[in-house]
Amino acid sequence: FRGGAEFLFDGVKKHQVTLPCQPEPWDVRNLLKWIKQNMLKERPELFMQGESVRPGILVLINDADWELMGELDYKLQDQDNVVFISTLHGG
Repeated sequence: FRGGAEFLFDGVKKHQVTLPCQPEPWDVRNLLKWIKQNMLKERPELFMQGESVRPGILVLINDADWELMGELDYKLQDQDNVVFISTLHGG
């Protein structure tokens, strides 16, 4: 979590996560639900909008824009690195 998004997660920028086993492969859609339920500490409306991240949150999967990877439908692989960067700033 970068760009201020880490403040919604107790100020912690880096998390090593092991997702629970489930019958279907994990995709980013399910990852976001899991993050909201298990990691997000405050103000979910600043991170999530519906089932996705809100506009202004850049998502990178292994250093590539998630739009190139299939966004919510991307199937997560072991050791994937997912980064959320807030581009929203007050003023």
